[in-house]
Amino acid sequence: MLKTAIVILNWNGRHYLERFLPGVVKYSTSESSFVVIADNGSTDGSLEWVSHHYPSLKIIRFDINYGFTGGYNKALAQIDADFFVLLNSDVEVTPGWLDRMHEGFLTHPNAGVAMPKILSAFEKDYFEYAGASGGYIDILGYPFCRGRILSCIEKDRAQYNRDSTIFWASGAAMMVKSSLYKELGGLDENFFAHMEEIDFCWRAQLAGHEVWAFPSSVVYHVGGGTLPNNSPKKLMLNYRNNLYMLYKNLPSSSRYFILFIRMILDGVSAIIFLLQGKRGFYKAVIGAHNEFFKNRKQLKKSKRSSPNKPTGVMRGSIVLSFILRGGKPRFIDIAPLIRGRKLS
Repeated sequence: MLKTAIVILNWNGRHYLERFLPGVVKYSTSESSFVVIADNGSTDGSLEWVSHHYPSLKIIRFDINYGFTGGYNKALAQIDADFFVLLNSDVEVTPGWLDRMHEGFLTHPNAGVAMPKILSAFEKDYFEYAGASGGYIDILGYPFCRGRILSCIEKDRAQYNRDSTIFWASGAAMMVKSSLYKELGGLDENFFAHMEEIDFCWRAQLAGHEVWAFPSSVVYHVGGGTLPNNSPKKLMLNYRNNLYMLYKNLPSSSRYFILFIRMILDGVSAIIFLLQGKRGFYKAVIGAHNEFFKNRKQLKKSKRSSPNKPTGVMRGSIVLSFILRGGKPRFIDIAPLIRGRKLS
């Protein structure tokens, strides 16, 4: 019997645990699946609450905040299971969600990583920003989703309910074969948080594994639980980590050209932030570039053990498509431009 560990990495998220952990325990525990709380040095009484209400749950305690990457790497190294599910504390699961994920892996044996459909916890008939019904990137490395193009979020009308290969699975609810997680050395701790799941999925594809979305499994996500969307710190991590990801995973033939274009576009966005009076965002972009140049030599370039090109890359610019469609693009309009996508 294959074992699945649902691992919630917590940092001062007691309010989310109180709201969502009862459902996770109810709908995710069985003879072959169990829930683990890994805690990044919380000081809000999270673990006391869990210990009191769920004394049988396994708790892994850390003294400090190791971030999303370090926290999960250190926690998963202590867990014996065939599958790991990385589940945010601000996610509401639904009946049968885990069974649907297992069925997807059985149907698609080449899948190494997968995600459910992620809808908004606030507007439950809309997709959620961080993943929607599967993640993709464009030729310049800008991420977008089936159901969410940049800031434009679609209503869920069952239009993206077919299983599909994707480029990346959201770290809010990502299921991965434990053997693959160990093979790739886990998440890259240079990232700390943000974009690390895209980097991981890119590396998984380069190693010959597929990444899938299984939308018959549904969860609801709050989003922005650790860093709000208007945080300069979050903006810095996203800009810096995107450069990290491109530097690590692009082929040498295009690496520096793509990075050059991206850094010019980043510079344009920094100037726009400055003109808008958002000095914190301007400094975040500049800081991201400084961090990239300072740290790039310690980044490990990915091995390319598969001759196949990654699936889920748009042949073109998602930003340009966004502008040309008046800021209201739909994924279905650009799907023909995405390389190698398979539907089941």
